[in-house]
Amino acid sequence: MRETPAQLAELQRLLDDSLSRSSNHLRSIIGAGERALTAEQLTSVLTGMRTLAISTVTAGGEPRLSAGDGHFLNGRWVFGTSVTAAKARHLAARPAVSVALIEGEKLGVFTHGTAVNLNPEEGPEHPEWPDVYAYLRKYYGAFMDRDDLVFYLVEPHWMVAWAADFDSLTED
Repeated sequence: MRETPAQLAELQRLLDDSLSRSSNHLRSIIGAGERALTAEQLTSVLTGMRTLAISTVTAGGEPRLSAGDGHFLNGRWVFGTSVTAAKARHLAARPAVSVALIEGEKLGVFTHGTAVNLNPEEGPEHPEWPDVYAYLRKYYGAFMDRDDLVFYLVEPHWMVAWAADFDSLTED
């Protein structure tokens, strides 16, 4: 867990607000207190790399889904791709993004937000990029030295997280 108390509080507000604005159907699946994860629980289990389903939008308004490495840092998802990937083109033109982490019937985290380019080819890098880069460099090593990678931070406006049994997640 890398989050500060302020980041945990912000994440908890987002989780609570998102669940309260969710459909009755989704709330019935997640349950108020039975399966919904708190910010502290979520950040305690989202360590290391997770494979995300990442959804972008084409110029024609069609959804496109791909997979990518995701890291949950400071209460938000970070993911990367090649600068030549379709998702990089989509996000440059239309930064709306949805990401989902689904681990069987054990864990689900669904996020809608805006993808912010952390290390654009032109212009200033995002203020969080140096810390994110240091984390990713430690994780991926020399792979991070490539110049054809772009990384995004998802600024979420909606996020829900559930676990069928939180205690079983912490045993893994």
